[in-house]
Amino acid sequence: MLLLALDTATPAVTVALHDGTDVIASSSQVDARRHGELLLPAVDRVLAEAGLRLDAVTGIVVGIGPGPYTGLRVGLMTADTFGLALGVPVHGVCTLDGLAYAAGLEGPFVVATDARRKEVYWARYADSRTRLTDPAVDRPADIAGQVAGLPAVGAGALLYPDTFPKAHEPGHVSAAALASLAAGKLAAGEELAEPRPLYLRRPDAQVPKNYKVVTPK
Repeated sequence: MLLLALDTATPAVTVALHDGTDVIASSSQVDARRHGELLLPAVDRVLAEAGLRLDAVTGIVVGIGPGPYTGLRVGLMTADTFGLALGVPVHGVCTLDGLAYAAGLEGPFVVATDARRKEVYWARYADSRTRLTDPAVDRPADIAGQVAGLPAVGAGALLYPDTFPKAHEPGHVSAAALASLAAGKLAAGEELAEPRPLYLRRPDAQVPKNYKVVTPK
């Protein structure tokens, strides 16, 4: 097994290689405006660090969000392209699940990432591998009662201490955590998600509803 994992659902552009036993190379950069520019060089970097070629990869793991439309689609389209070119399967993993796995907390807790518009993408977890609720997008104040008293991880939790007073790192997902989580599930014979985006809301850019009709005289 050699998994190439990547995620662009948060401001982090993160890539890792996992050989079925451990992460053998990884790269993460935080830059919300340069996902498309940074992702492929990061893939080249981790392959060079591991001394491997892209055609050695046996599977792709990609974070499916939730996340903003523009950033999220960069990772998903890249993963689909690699999978098609190499003839290998592409596995989806919820980005929040990757953060939960990296946090390694034992009791109930919350993962929340920044959804912009003064909202968070969030879900509740029983432990680092077990999600209790579907990912959702809400204003922090609107979910205060549901997350009260629970530890929280993720940049969204760190941004809103009034709602998440027990927030701590990690702030962004790492492809290393995604790869390790996926490798464990695959080894156990568990099915992973389809590589389809969890947008949860419409993109910021919208097609105008009313066009101004201009006709020649």
